[in-house]
Amino acid sequence: MHDLSRRDLLRATAAVGAGAVVFPGIVAGGTPAVADDGPGWSPGTGSPPATLTGRIVRPRDPGYANASLGWDELFVRYPLVIVFAQETQDVVNALTWARQNNVALRVRSGRHSLEGWSNVDNGIVIDVSELKSTRIDAATRTATVGAGLSQLEAVTALGEQDFAVTTGTEGTVGLSGATLGGGFGFLTRYLGMACDSLIGAEIVVASGADGAKAIEVDLKNHRDLLWALRGAGNGNFGIVTSLTYRVTPLRQVAYLQATWQGLDDLHGVFDTWQRSAPFADNRLGTQLEIHKSQILLFGVLADGSEATARELLEPILSIGNPEVTVQTGGWGDTYAGFQIPTEDEPANWKFFSQFSTEPFPEEAIDVIRAFMADAPSEDSNFFTQAFGTGAQTREPRGGSAFPHRDALFYSEPGAGWGTRGEPDSGDAVTPIAQAWIAEFSQALRPYVDGAYVNVPNIGMAEWETAYWGRNFDRLREIKAKYDPHNVFQYEQSIPPASR
Repeated sequence: MHDLSRRDLLRATAAVGAGAVVFPGIVAGGTPAVADDGPGWSPGTGSPPATLTGRIVRPRDPGYANASLGWDELFVRYPLVIVFAQETQDVVNALTWARQNNVALRVRSGRHSLEGWSNVDNGIVIDVSELKSTRIDAATRTATVGAGLSQLEAVTALGEQDFAVTTGTEGTVGLSGATLGGGFGFLTRYLGMACDSLIGAEIVVASGADGAKAIEVDLKNHRDLLWALRGAGNGNFGIVTSLTYRVTPLRQVAYLQATWQGLDDLHGVFDTWQRSAPFADNRLGTQLEIHKSQILLFGVLADGSEATARELLEPILSIGNPEVTVQTGGWGDTYAGFQIPTEDEPANWKFFSQFSTEPFPEEAIDVIRAFMADAPSEDSNFFTQAFGTGAQTREPRGGSAFPHRDALFYSEPGAGWGTRGEPDSGDAVTPIAQAWIAEFSQALRPYVDGAYVNVPNIGMAEWETAYWGRNFDRLREIKAKYDPHNVFQYEQSIPPASR
């Protein structure tokens, strides 16, 4: 799974008080191999030598193990230093320091990078999760927020003033990461993609031979970069420190959940859902989640009543004998109410993302049932989200790099296993879960097209066009303009166009 286990990391971190542990790339006795002032700089080579600022965590610090772990504990990395920025200047300093010392870097917000790409061995992690400012202007219906807000924090803050933007359904995911990859959830068909509401950003970019600077991006300034940030902004062009959204009034939602026990009704439920939900009233957002032992339907009707929600979903609810509950209330309270605490989730996850522009035929639904019946755990699921005729079909002013606006629905098989806080507890299941995902996704390939960059498919051929379609060449040109030295790179990052 990885060279050193999570247990090795936790034991080693607990022991560093004795100064006896040598981490990969770290000098024994607790001295980082690269000092703060940076040996790579000399007079006349560029920017003055940078010093790291903010809340800094190194391998000898007591909080290192926790600071270096992501939400998906399948992936463990050992960074040289983690900088938790407290203000934009901390990000500027950290990026300059990384460039001057030729140190690999990663950008992190909510720690939900599903292939562990927001972390790095022997490099610097620039973490913006503590940038949590919020400024809402009700008169102009705009909100400017720090890049460290989680989706739950953003939904809650906006909900207190009866506003909303599209977010994903999991509250602990970073708002900035979700938005910059596109961002979709229950409000997608009503408000469009999360990135469609993004009208401005502050971003720290590489500058000169070894420096960094913060720039403002909007429809008047660096318009091309705003286009790129709307769907391809995750760690490709710079480090976003704040985001400005156009927000929409939303006073009440109706939230419906239906549960079918077993998989006997899967064909009827799935086929009826895919032929009705994507074409329903655009205020209605729905998701199906299929497990080994049950089928779950979730629906949110914006500015709607319980009666209307039930009426719109009646074609699906009439199948079999589901248990149905409906509640109405503010979006902030409703969203908080369906969150699952992270400690109750599996430690390890593996996903495969895909879009569909046509309904699944009967044989594709057979594939889903067969694989779900043989899922490696009850937490494993097949998740799907309705798109169809909703607001996401319309480009925002200035356009966006997100290309999948004609999708009928999005889907992903996901495997979850292992226990949080118990290192290596799921190791016996890991090869089984990974093989299950690989075989499941391969079996569905004839029925799907494209992939979602926020749920990356490692090992996928032609991932560039799977994520961004015909937008990829333009993204490479923008990359060459703002990051010609390819400072921001990871396993599936956008390379600059050749000049």
